Amino acid sequence: MDHDTRPDSGSLTRRAVNMLKAVRDGRAQLSLGCEPDLYVDGIPCCDQATARTLGRLGLIVANGPGRLGELVPAVVTDAGRDVLAATEFRVAG
Repeated sequence: MDHDTRPDSGSLTRRAVNMLKAVRDGRAQLSLGCEPDLYVDGIPCCDQATARTLGRLGLIVANGPGRLGELVPAVVTDAGRDVLAATEFRVAG
C-alpha cells in the first residue's frame, strides 16, 4: 500500500503558509542546531513550533553548512514549492 505523507496545502495553517512564503521570498534565516529557529526579516519568528514543523516536514532547509547557532539563509524545498503552488492554485481557482 502506498502512503503519501507529504502535507497538502489544506493541512497547513495560514501562518505556516505565510512563513513558507517568507522563506521562498528570501526573507528568512535558520539558526543551526538540533532545533533550528526561524528568523524573518532578522527577527525571531513568534511561532517556532510551526517553523520546526516546516523543517521536519521537509518544506524548508538551511542553505548550506555553518557553525552551531549561526544564522544561514533558509530555502524552500521542492516539496515546499509544491505546497505553495497548490495553495496559490486553490486561492486563484
